Amino acid sequence: MLAIVDYGVGNLFSLQCSLKKIGEIPVVTGKSEELAKADRIILPGVGAFGDAAAKLRQSGLDKVLKDLTAKGKPLLGICLGMQLLFDKSYEYGEHEGLGLIKGAIRPIADVVPKDLKIPHMGWNALHFVKPHPLFKYLKENDCVYFVHSYHGTDCAETMLATAEYGAELTAAVGQKNVMGCQFHPEKSGEVGLNILRAFCEMKAGKLC
Repeated sequence: MLAIVDYGVGNLFSLQCSLKKIGEIPVVTGKSEELAKADRIILPGVGAFGDAAAKLRQSGLDKVLKDLTAKGKPLLGICLGMQLLFDKSYEYGEHEGLGLIKGAIRPIADVVPKDLKIPHMGWNALHFVKPHPLFKYLKENDCVYFVHSYHGTDCAETMLATAEYGAELTAAVGQKNVMGCQFHPEKSGEVGLNILRAFCEMKAGKLC
C-alpha cells in the first residue's frame, strides 16, 4: 500500500491522479496506524515551512515519520515535503525540520542573479550527481517542473540531482530510504510519472 501524508498543507489531487495513471491507488491519511501499514509513504506540501513543520509536530506525524523511516520504510518528500526532510529552514525565521536529511533550506535569492524571477517557476533539466533507484527510468537532461523560492543547501553528501537557474540548485536528495524532490513529479509529465513509478517499485530497507 502507498500512503500520502495528509497534514493539511498539500494539494493532493494532482498527485493522486498521477499515481492512478501508473496503476497505484494511494491512501490519503493523517493516521499513524494507516501510515504504519503502508509499504511506501509520500510527504507532499505547499506553503510555508514553519506552518507545515508546526502541523506535523502538533499531529505527532513528525515522530511517526521518523520512526517508520528508521525501520527502513521508503519516504519521498515532494517540494515543501522535501524541504521538511532537512534539519532546518531559514524561511521567515529559523524553523526545525525532521532532521532526516542533513542541511538547511535557504532562499534561492541568495545565489541566483538578481534579474531572475523568484519564485523559480517552470521546466528545467535535471543533472544527476550520483545514480539512485528513484531515477532509474530517467536520462540526463530530462526536464521536470519547479515552483519554489527556497532550496536545500549544505547537503553535498545526499545530493542526487541539481537544476540550473542562474546557479546550480538542489533538485533532489537521498539518504538511504529517505528521498526528496524539490520539483513536482506529479506536474512533470511522463518524466514525473517515471519517477513515481520507480518509487512505487522500491522495497523497505536501506537503499543507498
